[in-house]
Amino acid sequence: MGHGPLRALDEHVDRAVVGNGPAGLTELLADLGNVQVALPVLAAAVGLALYRRRPGPAAAVVTAMALVPALVSPLKELTDRPGPLTPETGYFPSGHAATAMVAYVGAALLVGRRLMPVAVLLTTATGVGLVLRGHHWPLDVLGSWSLCGVLLAGAVLFCSGGGRRNGAGTPGRRTGPG
Repeated sequence: MGHGPLRALDEHVDRAVVGNGPAGLTELLADLGNVQVALPVLAAAVGLALYRRRPGPAAAVVTAMALVPALVSPLKELTDRPGPLTPETGYFPSGHAATAMVAYVGAALLVGRRLMPVAVLLTTATGVGLVLRGHHWPLDVLGSWSLCGVLLAGAVLFCSGGGRRNGAGTPGRRTGPG
Protein backbone atom coordinates (compact mmCIF):
# COMPACT_ATOMS: atom_id res chain seq x y z
CA MET A 1 0.00 0.00 0.00
CA GLY A 2 2.78 2.40 0.84
CA HIS A 3 4.97 1.30 -2.08
CA GLY A 4 4.62 -0.93 -5.08
CA PRO A 5 2.25 -1.28 -8.02
CA LEU A 6 -0.89 -0.02 -6.27
CA ARG A 7 0.89 3.08 -5.00
CA ALA A 8 2.34 3.66 -8.47
CA LEU A 9 -1.16 3.37 -9.97
CA ASP A 10 -2.51 5.82 -7.39
CA GLU A 11 0.27 8.28 -8.21
CA HIS A 12 -0.32 7.92 -11.95
CA VAL A 13 -4.07 8.55 -11.60
CA ASP A 14 -3.42 11.36 -9.15
CA ARG A 15 -1.07 13.20 -11.54
CA ALA A 16 -3.67 12.88 -14.28
CA VAL A 17 -6.72 14.11 -12.38
CA VAL A 18 -5.88 16.28 -9.36
CA GLY A 19 -6.96 19.83 -9.99
CA ASN A 20 -9.28 18.91 -12.86
CA GLY A 21 -12.79 20.24 -12.75
CA PRO A 22 -14.10 23.47 -11.30
CA ALA A 23 -12.54 23.95 -7.85
CA GLY A 24 -15.80 25.04 -6.24
CA LEU A 25 -17.71 22.03 -7.56
CA THR A 26 -15.04 19.48 -6.69
CA GLU A 27 -14.77 20.91 -3.18
CA LEU A 28 -18.56 20.72 -2.81
CA LEU A 29 -18.46 17.09 -3.91
CA ALA A 30 -15.68 16.29 -1.44
CA ASP A 31 -17.66 18.04 1.31
CA LEU A 32 -20.56 15.60 0.84
CA GLY A 33 -18.51 13.24 3.02
CA ASN A 34 -18.29 15.67 5.95
CA VAL A 35 -20.20 14.50 9.01
CA GLN A 36 -21.96 17.90 9.13
CA VAL A 37 -23.51 17.14 5.74
CA ALA A 38 -23.96 13.36 5.71
CA LEU A 39 -25.14 12.68 9.27
CA PRO A 40 -28.22 14.95 9.14
CA VAL A 41 -29.34 13.03 6.02
CA LEU A 42 -28.95 9.76 7.89
CA ALA A 43 -30.61 11.18 11.02
CA ALA A 44 -33.67 12.21 9.00
CA ALA A 45 -33.89 8.72 7.50
CA VAL A 46 -33.55 7.12 10.93
CA GLY A 47 -36.30 9.40 12.24
CA LEU A 48 -38.55 8.33 9.37
CA ALA A 49 -37.76 4.66 10.01
CA LEU A 50 -38.65 5.07 13.68
CA TYR A 51 -41.85 6.88 12.72
CA ARG A 52 -42.67 3.92 10.46
CA ARG A 53 -42.00 1.61 13.43
CA ARG A 54 -38.91 0.05 11.93
CA PRO A 55 -36.50 0.27 14.87
CA GLY A 56 -34.49 -2.81 13.83
CA PRO A 57 -33.37 -1.46 10.45
CA ALA A 58 -32.76 1.97 12.01
CA ALA A 59 -30.56 0.41 14.70
CA ALA A 60 -28.67 -1.65 12.13
CA VAL A 61 -27.81 1.38 10.01
CA VAL A 62 -26.91 3.49 13.06
CA THR A 63 -24.63 0.67 14.20
CA ALA A 64 -22.99 0.58 10.77
CA MET A 65 -22.34 4.33 11.01
CA ALA A 66 -20.97 3.99 14.54
CA LEU A 67 -18.56 1.34 13.26
CA VAL A 68 -17.13 3.68 10.61
CA PRO A 69 -14.78 5.61 12.94
CA ALA A 70 -14.23 2.50 15.07
CA LEU A 71 -12.81 0.71 12.01
CA VAL A 72 -11.37 3.56 9.93
CA SER A 73 -9.24 5.13 12.68
CA PRO A 74 -7.30 1.96 13.57
CA LEU A 75 -6.82 1.15 9.87
CA LYS A 76 -5.36 4.63 9.31
CA GLU A 77 -2.91 4.00 12.15
CA LEU A 78 -2.08 0.51 10.93
CA THR A 79 -1.45 1.45 7.29
CA ASP A 80 0.28 4.78 8.06
CA ARG A 81 -0.14 5.79 4.41
CA PRO A 82 0.83 9.33 3.36
CA GLY A 83 -1.62 11.53 1.55
CA PRO A 84 -1.32 12.61 -2.06
CA LEU A 85 -0.36 16.21 -1.35
CA THR A 86 1.37 15.81 2.01
CA PRO A 87 3.95 13.62 3.70
CA GLU A 88 1.61 13.32 6.70
CA THR A 89 0.16 9.85 7.16
CA GLY A 90 -3.21 8.37 8.03
CA TYR A 91 -5.02 8.64 4.72
CA PHE A 92 -6.10 5.03 4.12
CA PRO A 93 -8.99 4.41 4.22
CA SER A 94 -10.88 7.65 3.62
CA GLY A 95 -13.17 8.53 6.50
CA HIS A 96 -15.09 10.98 4.32
CA ALA A 97 -15.77 8.35 1.65
CA ALA A 98 -16.84 5.89 4.35
CA THR A 99 -19.12 8.41 6.05
CA ALA A 100 -20.76 9.33 2.74
CA MET A 101 -21.40 5.73 1.72
CA VAL A 102 -22.90 4.59 5.00
CA ALA A 103 -24.98 7.76 5.42
CA TYR A 104 -26.41 7.94 1.91
CA VAL A 105 -26.81 4.23 1.17
CA GLY A 106 -28.04 3.63 4.72
CA ALA A 107 -30.61 6.41 4.29
CA ALA A 108 -31.80 4.87 1.02
CA LEU A 109 -32.15 1.50 2.70
CA LEU A 110 -34.32 3.07 5.41
CA VAL A 111 -36.42 5.45 3.30
CA GLY A 112 -36.92 3.40 0.17
CA ARG A 113 -34.67 1.53 -2.19
CA ARG A 114 -35.94 3.61 -5.09
CA LEU A 115 -33.56 6.26 -3.72
CA MET A 116 -30.56 3.94 -4.11
CA PRO A 117 -29.44 5.52 -7.42
CA VAL A 118 -29.31 8.91 -5.66
CA ALA A 119 -27.33 7.37 -2.78
CA VAL A 120 -24.87 5.77 -5.20
CA LEU A 121 -24.53 9.06 -7.08
CA LEU A 122 -23.82 11.02 -3.88
CA THR A 123 -21.33 8.40 -2.69
CA THR A 124 -19.55 8.33 -6.04
CA ALA A 125 -19.55 12.13 -6.27
CA THR A 126 -17.92 12.32 -2.84
CA GLY A 127 -15.15 9.92 -3.86
CA VAL A 128 -14.55 11.75 -7.13
CA GLY A 129 -14.40 15.08 -5.30
CA LEU A 130 -11.93 13.73 -2.75
CA VAL A 131 -9.62 12.47 -5.49
CA LEU A 132 -9.94 15.52 -7.77
CA ARG A 133 -9.18 17.85 -4.85
CA GLY A 134 -6.13 15.77 -3.89
CA HIS A 135 -7.51 14.98 -0.45
CA HIS A 136 -7.20 11.20 -1.02
CA TRP A 137 -5.66 8.66 -3.34
CA PRO A 138 -8.15 6.63 -5.41
CA LEU A 139 -7.22 3.53 -3.39
CA ASP A 140 -8.15 5.35 -0.15
CA VAL A 141 -11.66 5.86 -1.52
CA LEU A 142 -12.00 2.35 -2.97
CA GLY A 143 -10.78 0.85 0.31
CA SER A 144 -13.44 2.78 2.22
CA TRP A 145 -16.16 1.69 -0.16
CA SER A 146 -15.10 -1.94 0.21
CA LEU A 147 -15.11 -1.69 4.00
CA CYS A 148 -18.48 0.03 4.09
CA GLY A 149 -19.97 -2.41 1.61
CA VAL A 150 -19.34 -5.08 4.23
CA LEU A 151 -20.87 -2.91 6.98
CA LEU A 152 -23.98 -2.20 4.91
CA ALA A 153 -24.29 -5.84 3.83
CA GLY A 154 -24.32 -6.72 7.51
CA ALA A 155 -27.07 -4.18 8.13
CA VAL A 156 -29.12 -5.57 5.23
CA LEU A 157 -28.58 -9.14 6.45
CA PHE A 158 -29.69 -8.15 9.94
CA CYS A 159 -32.76 -6.37 8.58
CA SER A 160 -33.73 -9.33 6.45
CA GLY A 161 -33.74 -11.64 9.43
CA GLY A 162 -30.22 -12.94 9.02
CA GLY A 163 -31.13 -15.09 6.06
CA ARG A 164 -33.42 -17.32 8.14
CA ARG A 165 -36.41 -18.60 6.31
CA ASN A 166 -39.87 -19.01 7.70
CA GLY A 167 -42.49 -21.43 6.52
CA ALA A 168 -43.37 -19.18 3.56
CA GLY A 169 -39.77 -19.15 2.33
CA THR A 170 -39.40 -15.39 2.62
CA PRO A 171 -36.35 -14.19 4.55
CA GLY A 172 -37.22 -12.36 7.72
CA ARG A 173 -40.93 -11.96 6.98
CA ARG A 174 -43.28 -12.91 9.81
CA THR A 175 -46.27 -14.95 8.78
CA GLY A 176 -48.09 -15.47 12.03
CA PRO A 177 -50.12 -13.08 14.17
CA GLY A 178 -48.30 -10.24 15.47
